[in-house]
Amino acid sequence: MSSASPAVSIGIDFGTSNTVVALAADDRRVEAIRFDHGGQRHSVYVSALCFWEDRPGAGAQAEGGPWAIEQFLEGRHVYRFLQSFKTFAASSSFNTTQVFRQRYKFEDILAAFLRTLARHGGDRFGFEAATITVGRPVRFAGGNPDEALAMQRYRAAFDRLGAGHARYVYEPVGAAFSFARRLERDATVLVADFGGGTSDFSVMRFSRAGGSLRAEPLGHAGIGIAGDTFDYRIVDHVVSPRLGKGSSFRSFDKVLPVPSGHYTNLARWHQLAMMKSNGDLRELRELARTALKPALLEDFITIVDLDLGFALYRAVSDAKVALSAQDQVDFRFRGGGVDIGAAITRKNFESWIADDIARLGVTVDKVLGEARITAREVEKVFLTGGTSFVPAVRKLFAERFGNERLMSGDQFESIAYGLALIGHSPDPDRWTASGGIESRAGA
Repeated sequence: MSSASPAVSIGIDFGTSNTVVALAADDRRVEAIRFDHGGQRHSVYVSALCFWEDRPGAGAQAEGGPWAIEQFLEGRHVYRFLQSFKTFAASSSFNTTQVFRQRYKFEDILAAFLRTLARHGGDRFGFEAATITVGRPVRFAGGNPDEALAMQRYRAAFDRLGAGHARYVYEPVGAAFSFARRLERDATVLVADFGGGTSDFSVMRFSRAGGSLRAEPLGHAGIGIAGDTFDYRIVDHVVSPRLGKGSSFRSFDKVLPVPSGHYTNLARWHQLAMMKSNGDLRELRELARTALKPALLEDFITIVDLDLGFALYRAVSDAKVALSAQDQVDFRFRGGGVDIGAAITRKNFESWIADDIARLGVTVDKVLGEARITAREVEKVFLTGGTSFVPAVRKLFAERFGNERLMSGDQFESIAYGLALIGHSPDPDRWTASGGIESRAGA
């Protein structure tokens, strides 16, 4: 274990897709931990975990971040790959998952992931640091998230690494602290944090007195719609039909639609690998034998067989990013003999995500209502996260608040920076998720 300086405040933004760790010195200088992999230095650590055994019965080893993806893609061992596991934090229906001969609870998975984070983080990062601030969503992902259960699991995982003293702060509050350093006068700020699994919103009132920054949290709201949702809209409209969704197969004297349930596995690329062991792949092979368009299902089978899900989703994500700058992109995925190509216009993409955008708008209205202010009273809007660059998202905020009030920050590091800075604030406990908003409500 590394030995971080007690004077260092550590901020950890554990995200659905990526994790970022920032260090703030007592002079308020802040920087992100860099991870050396593949000859490059990265501030983003992919929120993924890969378990494997060198030989049966030898005991599971684990890697996280880009090293987990590397192990998965090399495929030299029998493995169990987990990504976006944060989405199960608040799920009461998720109890354990089997990893070789051992069953893992959520806190076991998170603790294993955090150990890899510390191992690759270098000597300056350690969970024994006196001040650790961890981000958490305003609303956890899932249809009926159990917030108390999620926080119990978070605390259990961090406690195992000697960080039982960690504070938990809403992620957009962390982003707000990062942004507030740029303010030159008092302001009411709406912070919109777009992650992979959730989008979270906070309204904060910042003021300066005697050379110090003061902040008052006014309201928080969140929703389980974010970047991964937008990716899946492209998959559902462009990729899934090319892999047989909407096609038919023969069953005796009837022609029936191919079950759409198989295509829900395309919501997360790593879920495709699980189709090999849960019977779905076997059923796909049987369907392909009587399908009216067997080549489509055979391409689906190839993607699963050859573990091409990661490459497929990278192509989807690249197309989504390109649509933020272009009116049309030529989507192309090639691998294992599978060739999927299509022109995607921004107009079509925006029609696919229109309902998602509308629900984001409802959540923005909700946070303004909780803060008891109108859109006109918001002086600055700080947008962070990659999805904030999607034109339809920016349009949503521009229409409500005006372009002149919109500001952006680093799409990955803003939250972690703010969390680290909160640790050095005069009263860091005030900013915990159980602190600020309740104290105002009782005022």
